[in-house]
Amino acid sequence: MKRYVAIAAVCVAGFLFAACSAGSTGPAKVSFWHIDVQHKDFWQGLANKYTAAHPNVTITITVLDNEAFKAKAATVMQSGNPPDLFQSWGGGVMAEYASAGLLRDITKWVKGTDWGKTMAPGVIAVYSYKGKQYGMPYDMGAVTFWYNKDMLAKAGYTSFPNTWDDFVAMLTKLKSTGVTPVALSEGDKWPGMFWWAYLAMRIGGEPAFDNILSGQGKFTDPPFIQAGQKLVQLSGLKVFEDGFLGAKQADGAALVGNAKAAMELMGQWGPSVEASSAVNKVGIGASLDTAPFPTVAGGAGAGTDVLGGGNGFAVGKNAPDAAVDFLKFVTSVDNNSTLAATGSIVPTAIGADAAITDPLMKAVKGIVDKAGYFQLYLDQFYTPAVGGAINDAVQQIFAGTQTPDQAAAAIQAAYDANK
Repeated sequence: MKRYVAIAAVCVAGFLFAACSAGSTGPAKVSFWHIDVQHKDFWQGLANKYTAAHPNVTITITVLDNEAFKAKAATVMQSGNPPDLFQSWGGGVMAEYASAGLLRDITKWVKGTDWGKTMAPGVIAVYSYKGKQYGMPYDMGAVTFWYNKDMLAKAGYTSFPNTWDDFVAMLTKLKSTGVTPVALSEGDKWPGMFWWAYLAMRIGGEPAFDNILSGQGKFTDPPFIQAGQKLVQLSGLKVFEDGFLGAKQADGAALVGNAKAAMELMGQWGPSVEASSAVNKVGIGASLDTAPFPTVAGGAGAGTDVLGGGNGFAVGKNAPDAAVDFLKFVTSVDNNSTLAATGSIVPTAIGADAAITDPLMKAVKGIVDKAGYFQLYLDQFYTPAVGGAINDAVQQIFAGTQTPDQAAAAIQAAYDANK
């Protein structure tokens, strides 16, 4: 699952920006761990530029692949000695580290500052916990609909519907044209979570999720039950591919890439998987477009609220000020733009979209920049046990083996057991 693959404007021209530093950058040693093996020269180059401007700072970089990083990070966290800067996806694992006192609070350097104004508030919030900031992102994509414009036009649609009711009506019309309206790929479970999460977001808004974290709400509250009911509605319309409960992501992507299905709800990696899974290895080309998840009538969530995820860095508890300053440097609009130009990320810095050459990724960036509320994928936002319970329960809703109420109760039980 390729969901894991920086962002404030620099205060002065070029890379010499000591005037806007996070604090003292006197003699300091900074340990920096990342998993971007493909672009390790980029990160080493940033460290070299920073230390050239701050000769009293030494930055030692450790590069690990994803699984090796997780294993080594678990070991150092247990020892209580985290790196100064390290790869993080925010959410549940980061929150556990923060709760255990393993992270440094950098709120005063972010909230209300120029740095904190260079990204959408919802994007920055992914790296916060209980109102305090513990890291910053440099790459943040969105789950959106990837759809075939030609198929929609054949059904009478020149644009993607903005509301759920209109969306459901469109699926019915698409089915009448003889195509599969939606490729779901629910054999992987997490694609279905995208649907349930977005519906809960559109119905309950951010408060529905905040209330769970504060203990004032439950997964058995109306927004989550109603989200499941709408999934039952979709299943009853039979708008998914045959065998969708066993289909993997590449299977669903191939249907879209081969023009056999009209759309899929997928992260920013969707087009590349569709192309690589298609017979022609290029997909549907200019016929492909993207759109945000529709709003739900009477719902508390905004149409600009985003479900997604990406990459960033958390700050270890013993990190010197120089580590925060370096994080500010690597997440600058200039450096974020440089990495974005490689096509490997959706940059978080407002203005870095100028470096994106793919119009579809530029569209995703535009959606992310509007996010007042950004919800991390639920199976990353919560602990692995809770995330797994959500994925399992949603699949059972689609399969008809659990009612929305039963599924919500199962998720709540997992949440209660893993707080």
